[in-house]
Amino acid sequence: MGASLPKQYLTLEGRTLAEHTLQRLLAFAPLSGVVVAVAEGDPWWSRLSLHDHPRIRTVTGGASRAESVRAGLQAVLEQAPDAWALVHDMARPLVRLSDIQKLIDGVGEQGGILACPVVDTIKRAGPGQCIDATVDRNLIWRALTPQLFPAAALAEALAVPDDAITDEASAMEARGWRPRLVAGNADNIKITVPEDLPLARFYLRRQGLDSGQEESS
Repeated sequence: MGASLPKQYLTLEGRTLAEHTLQRLLAFAPLSGVVVAVAEGDPWWSRLSLHDHPRIRTVTGGASRAESVRAGLQAVLEQAPDAWALVHDMARPLVRLSDIQKLIDGVGEQGGILACPVVDTIKRAGPGQCIDATVDRNLIWRALTPQLFPAAALAEALAVPDDAITDEASAMEARGWRPRLVAGNADNIKITVPEDLPLARFYLRRQGLDSGQEESS
C-alpha cells in the first residue's frame, strides 16, 4: 500500500479497516467469539476501541499467514476442541453477513470457502510472457474469505511448512480435502493496493443504500 502503517489501520469513511471488519463479524450472532492475531509489538491495535471487546481475544501472530492463523486456531481449540473456525482477512472490511450465513449453510463435511466465479478471459503465460493457452474460465474461481474448516484439522494442516499454501483451503487441499466453493458477492474485496480504497468507499456506500432499501421495503 505504500503507507506508513499496516493496511488494516488505514481509514475508510472515518473508521479503520480493522474496525469495519470486526464490527461486521461481531454483528454476526452465530459467532461465539473473534480471535485477532496481532504482530508482536504492534503499537496501533491497543488504540482501537474494540481491542478490549469482551467477545474479542488477541493472540500474537507469526512471521507468515499460516503461523498467525494457527496461533488463532490454538486459542479457539483451548476453549472448544470440536469447534469450526471461520478465517477472515482483516483487510476485507466489506464482507456481507448474508454471505457468511450462506457459507455456513452451504459448507460440506470437508469445509468450504467464499469465492467468485471468474468472468474475465484467462490466459496462461509461457516463455517470454507470450500466451501459452486460454484457460477455461468456467473452471476458475477467485478465492475470498471467510474460509470455514474444523479448527483442529486446519491447525494440523497449517503446521506443515509449505510455500504453496497461500490460504487455508490450499492447506487442506494438500491433505487431500476437497473444500466446497460457495459463491459470494464480488464486493468482498481485499484492500491490497492504494486504488482499492476508493473502490471500497464506493462499495461501502452502495451497501448502505442497499441496506436502506431493504429496510424500507
